[in-house]
Amino acid sequence: MPMANNRFFLFGRDMAVDLGTANTLVYVRGLGVVLNEPSVVAVNVKDGRPLAVGAEAKRMIGRTPSHIQAIRPLKDGVIADFEICEKMIRYFIQRVQQRRFAKPRMVMCVPSGITGVEQRAVMEAAEYAGARKAYIIEEPMAAAIGAGLPVHEPTGNMVVDIGGGTTEVAVISLGGIVTSQSVRIGGDELDEAIISYIKKEYSLALGERTAEEIKIALGSAFPLEEELHAEVRGRDLVTGLPKTIVVSTEEIRKAIGEPVSAIIDAVKITLDKTPPELAADIMEQGVVLTGGGALLRGLDARLREETDVRIVVARDPLSCVVIGAGQCLEEFETLKRVLVTSSAR
Repeated sequence: MPMANNRFFLFGRDMAVDLGTANTLVYVRGLGVVLNEPSVVAVNVKDGRPLAVGAEAKRMIGRTPSHIQAIRPLKDGVIADFEICEKMIRYFIQRVQQRRFAKPRMVMCVPSGITGVEQRAVMEAAEYAGARKAYIIEEPMAAAIGAGLPVHEPTGNMVVDIGGGTTEVAVISLGGIVTSQSVRIGGDELDEAIISYIKKEYSLALGERTAEEIKIALGSAFPLEEELHAEVRGRDLVTGLPKTIVVSTEEIRKAIGEPVSAIIDAVKITLDKTPPELAADIMEQGVVLTGGGALLRGLDARLREETDVRIVVARDPLSCVVIGAGQCLEEFETLKRVLVTSSAR
């Protein structure tokens, strides 16, 4: 019986949700990160019924019959399909919150550049999915907290969070964002750039998943000591038949050059807008990279060359945002001032 009571207590806890364009991560208070799934829902278009969510749904992308559609309800870091997004959040809550009638407080992570309407949509999606009260935290602030930066001290902390749909660049001091830049360019744009390049150069059609695999295997932002090669399979646009080609890291670097340059430009613009005292702190402490884009080979070296500032990749870049939001839950009263609140309906 004590075990049952303990379980009842554990699964009634508050949670933080990093609602990402590519992946959704959930942090439960006292337990840490308990869920990391792709932000994809497979829906039966005939009746609107969700058939699969997360990793199972992602496996269906590009492989479904006409009556099943694999939908990504978030685009560029914001909700593109409210109804599907609400179903996805509800499913993830039920996965980690086994108490049927539990109504947790939820901290939702959002890009710093979203509008008030988009912010409200995230709050409402959380409330409709079962949150007692929803709070909003900006992703660069959560990423900085998750990366262990001293955000409440009067020193300049610069974080670059490169997600699936957006890149967030922010300078933080005394618990607030001093200057920031949010560009709707991230991992998805890198995938699209690879698809376009292969189509143009080789007349080969690729799917989203294949492009993502190429990015992970061959993507780089800076010349490598040893250039790599890999086979790529797709559909020949001339003959309509399957075809295999061999591409190199050099070609993929050229393919993703434009979106990578846009990310670097966002960092430069933010540095340019930073007050001199804080800029001096950043020169001393460096810039921290978080998000899945931080794993792109040579991105730190490219940024270091372009900005002449020390670049540090966070220890766990993929989880920094949700860990930072989770720390806000663990020390709720201390960190409440970095959250935006909304009363549940």
